[in-house]
Amino acid sequence: MSMLSAKHGFALVTPASRGLGFAFAQQLLARTQLPVVATARKNCDEVRDQLLSSNGLPQNAEERLRVLKVDVTDETTLSSMADSIRQEYPETPLRIALTVPGVLHVEKSPAQIDAESALHSFQVNAVGPLLLMKHLAPFLPTKSSSAFPVAEDSNVESELQLPTHAIYAMMSARVGSTSDNHSGGWYSYRASKASVYQIAKTFDLYLRGRCGNKALAVALHPGTVRTEFTKEFWTGREMLEPLDSADRLLRFLAKLPPGPEDGRGRCWDWKGEEILP
Repeated sequence: MSMLSAKHGFALVTPASRGLGFAFAQQLLARTQLPVVATARKNCDEVRDQLLSSNGLPQNAEERLRVLKVDVTDETTLSSMADSIRQEYPETPLRIALTVPGVLHVEKSPAQIDAESALHSFQVNAVGPLLLMKHLAPFLPTKSSSAFPVAEDSNVESELQLPTHAIYAMMSARVGSTSDNHSGGWYSYRASKASVYQIAKTFDLYLRGRCGNKALAVALHPGTVRTEFTKEFWTGREMLEPLDSADRLLRFLAKLPPGPEDGRGRCWDWKGEEILP
């Protein structure tokens, strides 16, 4: 089975070195025939080998996967990523993007707030998604673009049935919701993740004008996923494995219509339920 033609688009996951991002890349390699661009801050060859050693990948996974070096705190790496994509996949639009940068500095009280750590939270959790959006937006289809075709193997049960429009998803978090904040704490993480709600909404409004119903943007909450990122908080919580969270979110995104009242520009959790700002 060969890689799909340029008109089918490409998928992107950043970062994909571990946890949820790694699971997203695994799912896209296993359940689509799209080229998959994954990123890592370091050890790109190692991340590539780990992804290709995943169970259930088709034979063409190796030719479809590219792992590029990206650090959202260094914009030159984002420029390089965009240049590499243009060179490797000319005239190929971005069909699905999953942007998941995140860092957590815990402050339980105002006295624990550290300026350098708080700035790092915003640099990764808020400015990171902004810069990714800046460099990836030109790859999304416009109003005049052709709709994406349905994959030829759409009768395969495990195949992810992507829609005919593009999807740009940003990872937020339930704790970024002010309406859902009942316990306080985590000042810089909450504030920086709240920014993603606003970024996703604002970007989606831009896409409505530039792309019409050919592309949409949303924010997502993946649940509490069992990764190194959440290790301190495993006890007493409902936990999801990375592949389970990735599967649920991808299935939700694949069914999200592009109409103005259908949910675009808002934040959705892994159950498909809206999280209000």
